[in-house]
Amino acid sequence: MRKKVIAGNWKMNTDLSEAVELISGIKNSLDFSSVSADVIVCPPFVSLETAAELTKETPIKVGAQNMFYEESGAFTGEISAKMLKSVGCEYVILGHSERRAIFGESNEWINKKIAKALSEELNVIFCIGETLEEREKGIMEDVLRTQITEGLAGISAEQMKNVIIAYEPVWAIGTGKTATPEQAEAAHKFIRGLVAELYDGATAENLTVQYGGSVKPNNAKELLSQPNIDGALVGGAALKADSFVEIVKAAE
Repeated sequence: MRKKVIAGNWKMNTDLSEAVELISGIKNSLDFSSVSADVIVCPPFVSLETAAELTKETPIKVGAQNMFYEESGAFTGEISAKMLKSVGCEYVILGHSERRAIFGESNEWINKKIAKALSEELNVIFCIGETLEEREKGIMEDVLRTQITEGLAGISAEQMKNVIIAYEPVWAIGTGKTATPEQAEAAHKFIRGLVAELYDGATAENLTVQYGGSVKPNNAKELLSQPNIDGALVGGAALKADSFVEIVKAAE
């Protein structure tokens, strides 16, 4: 039985004091003795160290929203895996559709980042997903196949134990539109089958595949009850303690 994983991607929201308030709210609202899901918060870079300090005595883990694939050097504005680990990060989100669309990140770049993160013993939340145009053209599976095959090139079955795949249909991110539970389940089932094809059945069966895209308290339970949906990568609803906690509780 795969454990559910609920991660909050705060994106470019919250200053330091707001981050403290949000984490405090989440901590105070969760009864950790009854929480069965793994809980991860992913604030902006400037709040990561504080987030790690605030969650130290709790089961909440901290993740970053991005990183670069080089160890150090003349890469102005970039952050390395080693830097993330030094402030208490255990996870990093890579391949998010906003990084792909706005910042032009290719599958090759994302693959380099994944390889570097895993070599530094960071857990990876690897985002994939099709646009509305790609879905309507009937090429969703081709898009996901390419993103996964190229994104995980050279990643071993052993390393896959530290990878979560987050399926986020681009048309459902921040739009208020959500894939139906049936649509989401079909995509997740395809992803798991593809991983079995690329690796083996055990790797696929043990893989956590999250759904992301306008996950809210009112749709979380139905989404999370699908057999191949193992959690959620939450955007807007992660910015309020009460709504994020409701989604964590929906994973029970």
